[in-house]
Amino acid sequence: MSVITSQKITSYYDRFKTVEVTFSREIVKVTGLVTKQVYLKCGGDIWPCVVYAASFEGAKVAANVQAGLMSKLEQAKNTVSLRFCFQKPDTDGPVTFFVSARVSGQSPHGESKDTVLFSLQYTQRPPDDLIEIMGRVLDANVNAGKRKNDRIDLNPEVIRKLNLVTKDTAIYIQGVPRRCMVRDISFSGSKLIMLGVAKFLINREASLRLDFDDPRENFLIKGIFIRAEEVAGRKELLALALEFAENEIPMGYKIRINEYLGQPRNDSKGRAPEDAPASAPVPASAPAPVSAPGVPEPPAEGQDKL
Repeated sequence: MSVITSQKITSYYDRFKTVEVTFSREIVKVTGLVTKQVYLKCGGDIWPCVVYAASFEGAKVAANVQAGLMSKLEQAKNTVSLRFCFQKPDTDGPVTFFVSARVSGQSPHGESKDTVLFSLQYTQRPPDDLIEIMGRVLDANVNAGKRKNDRIDLNPEVIRKLNLVTKDTAIYIQGVPRRCMVRDISFSGSKLIMLGVAKFLINREASLRLDFDDPRENFLIKGIFIRAEEVAGRKELLALALEFAENEIPMGYKIRINEYLGQPRNDSKGRAPEDAPASAPVPASAPAPVSAPGVPEPPAEGQDKL
């Protein structure tokens, strides 16, 4: 995870102050929210709760009121504290903090009479930790649309900065793994080189495996081959453009690409000498966050190796 400056945190707060983040399963994962350690505090007592959505101005949480929460709220004139707990990859222990708030609304949650969905309005600016954690997600999602065609050519220096384990990986076509070498990546797609015949691959669905370190993460990104060209001097090889599926790009992947593109550097599109000539970038629409799919292991060395 890159170091976030106070200036960046202020920028996040100003840009995304009113934007609400829904805590889907994937957002819980990429933010590191420890759901079992989140609760409401009111009048000295605590009630476990579930955060459904949050912004820098407020949150929506569901809590069981059977143990007297409503009477406590009445005594406290609807003032509460919401405790957040996140496990950040660069820290040994969890990061916890309280945000002071007041209950601005409530409604029944589902069919249960004992569970209520509360709308909370923060009474002060939330801690920088919350702004940083949510800001990284929001910034990545915005830039995934604005900079979706910005290609990152994978030379050794770029691979190191991305914490990409290797550009030699696997592409799964109808569930069958094939060896490939990734030439470049972007928010919306990738160029890769592999053995194959163009007419049997164009318009075919495939899933590209990418492995990252610090922290270790594996992504299997679904897409479709939209273009192919021969590699000069290697007729058995194809350079294929893979366009990622619009709504199935993992948020963790978008955050990694966004943080790399935000790094200061002289040449963000350096090219390794052995790479084939580049083609046009892969277009795609900015996707919505979804849960990352399970990632199978790549094939053993020697299978379809270039």
